[in-house]
Amino acid sequence: MQISMPLNYSGDIKESVDQVVELEKAGLDTVWVAEAYGFDGPTLMGYIAARTERVNIGSAILPLYTRTPTLIAQTAAGLDYLSGGRAVIGLGASGPQVIEGWHGVPYAKPLARTREIIEICRKVWAREAPLTHEGKVFTLPLPAGQGTGLGKPLKIINHPVRARIPLYVASLGEKNVELTAELADGWLPHLFIPEKAESVWGPSIAAGKAKRAADLGGLRIAAGGLIAIGEGEETKRVLDLARPMIALYVGGMGARGRNFYNSLARRYGYEEEAEKIQDLYLAGRKDEAAAAVPEEMVELTNLVGPESYVRERVEAFRAAGVTHLNLVPASDDPVALVEKVRGWL
Repeated sequence: MQISMPLNYSGDIKESVDQVVELEKAGLDTVWVAEAYGFDGPTLMGYIAARTERVNIGSAILPLYTRTPTLIAQTAAGLDYLSGGRAVIGLGASGPQVIEGWHGVPYAKPLARTREIIEICRKVWAREAPLTHEGKVFTLPLPAGQGTGLGKPLKIINHPVRARIPLYVASLGEKNVELTAELADGWLPHLFIPEKAESVWGPSIAAGKAKRAADLGGLRIAAGGLIAIGEGEETKRVLDLARPMIALYVGGMGARGRNFYNSLARRYGYEEEAEKIQDLYLAGRKDEAAAAVPEEMVELTNLVGPESYVRERVEAFRAAGVTHLNLVPASDDPVALVEKVRGWL
């Protein structure tokens, strides 16, 4: 099991990268860079590449609707070159609120788009022939009826460091997860509860793996949460830090009937709580929504408590197939905490 960590991108980015430099020395394996509707991910990833030597640099996520498939492939190849083969590309469909609200792009055919972007990226990196593709979403070159008719099959000019850059997919729904298990190198689930993973996602993972190409190897999984070692009220205080984030996703990341995280909470067995959280959040009562998050959900999506308990949580994630323990240290000394976890692994 490796250690990964999301970059804190809501504050001073340069200070966050300073911390990554120190965490790299402590044994951090991968840093994940979000994009959402903040700074773009690749710019920050390039800066991290220049500041580090060993840590893998992942996007989590590049939204699929914001770039052409070939631009995603070019960006990945450029980052991989600058970092000396350390790029990891996390892709995701995001959601209608961001894609249509921020980018003004219709949120259509997410599954087909995911499949075709993965296929096109791998063709670009392989450089086996000039790029062509005929799919439900993308046709390359563009047909004459949709443009000038002057499109030409091309190869990427540069020779990528790797012909197969790791592609992870952020997915939650049954069909999305099945597609991930079939095609992706790795999976980025959010609000992951290891004890419930098999019942919620097991059939989808199995169906996808049944169609998986042998040369892809095993499916890597990056999942985790807040980590802190403490007792009593200290533990409660740290866990309470996770409540607003869970409430945001379960309550506010989407409309009624179109919130993937709310659906996930229901699949976990928190049907009534998920409805209450959404009602409160959409009514603007965010503090009450956070308070309504089930204590069990807060505890099981994180790794917080006495050292013996935290080690048990690490093993629970490992048993659920997690290969990259994705941690958010809630500690005054995150470097020491990462060093401690590295010692356990």
